[in-house]
Amino acid sequence: MKKKKEMTLRGRLIIACGAMVLIPLILTLFSFLGIRFYLMQTNGAEADIITIAERISKTFFFDMAIAIVLIMFVTVYFFRGLIQKWFVVPIGQMNEAMKHVAEGNLDYQMRGTYSGEIGELFENYEDMRLKLKENVEEANDNERRSKELISNISHDLKTPITSIKGYVEGIMDGVADTPEKMDKYIRTIYNKSNELDRLINELTFYSGIDSNRIPYHFHRMNVNEFFQDCVEEVGLDLESRNINFDFSNFVSHDTQIIADPEQLRKVISNIVGNSVKYLDKKEGRIDIRILDEIDSIRVEIEDNGKGISQRDLGYIFERFYRTDSSRNSTKGGNGIGLSIVKKIIEDHGGYIWATSKEGEGTCMHFVIRKYSEVENNE
Repeated sequence: MKKKKEMTLRGRLIIACGAMVLIPLILTLFSFLGIRFYLMQTNGAEADIITIAERISKTFFFDMAIAIVLIMFVTVYFFRGLIQKWFVVPIGQMNEAMKHVAEGNLDYQMRGTYSGEIGELFENYEDMRLKLKENVEEANDNERRSKELISNISHDLKTPITSIKGYVEGIMDGVADTPEKMDKYIRTIYNKSNELDRLINELTFYSGIDSNRIPYHFHRMNVNEFFQDCVEEVGLDLESRNINFDFSNFVSHDTQIIADPEQLRKVISNIVGNSVKYLDKKEGRIDIRILDEIDSIRVEIEDNGKGISQRDLGYIFERFYRTDSSRNSTKGGNGIGLSIVKKIIEDHGGYIWATSKEGEGTCMHFVIRKYSEVENNE
């Protein structure tokens, strides 16, 4: 079916102005012809021209005045109809729609279908309305989540502060009256202080995500050396928690990547910390594997914890998302750790995803491209 050619706004104005000029001329011509025809019928087909002229001259001004008045009324009515249909009505609808937008009603939809520039104007309004509505909904959602984040962070900060305060009071009151107790109290205070420091650093890093002020220092580094050093720290921490740990490296010893070692350590630390948080087995286990993907490396961090439902799996990297609010509130989750991990990996040019089975465990996968001297020389 051939699409009907749309009339432009310029074309409509030309037609309206042309009608305003042509209609009086046409009606005037028909008036003259009508008068002439009437006189010829009255005086006969072969009436004297002079007689007809005399009759015309006697009634000309009166007839023409009547004709002009009628012609102007008809022209104005016709021209008003065109202007009303093509301009006044759609502009009035647009004005009404803009009032609704100004009042914050972004659900108001414009009625009527138009072609040409007016139709494009209506379409642009609808696109603007939908984008504004989406932005407002997103802003409201972010505000709600920010309030929830503040509440969660307040809870997270309060827990270690309460513990530190309690152990310090115990030392001041002389409860830690043996070297063993004193050592235990001091170690607990130290660990809780580290937890506070981690929370503050996490918030500081998160605040830099939106403003793109994350401090990256990229350079070429050896995969084997980096992960050997990284897993030594992880292994010592997991050993102190009686969690089984295994590390496997299946890439060659000379494999290199371009990365920020500090931020990549943050990724490993956040993922492992998340796994530790939700281990529910008597014998917890965390495995880290480095796999060769030809032009990339793939890192897998697997645990045997609670697992994540398929319903939640696609959302765990979103900011503030928590798979189980009640569970996370007791565990101290604030819903931004994995969003930070995703941001860092993507800023390294990689990507991250997760696989999981409820009751069996979760595996985090992320991929980073290898460094290639050939590609960089090109």
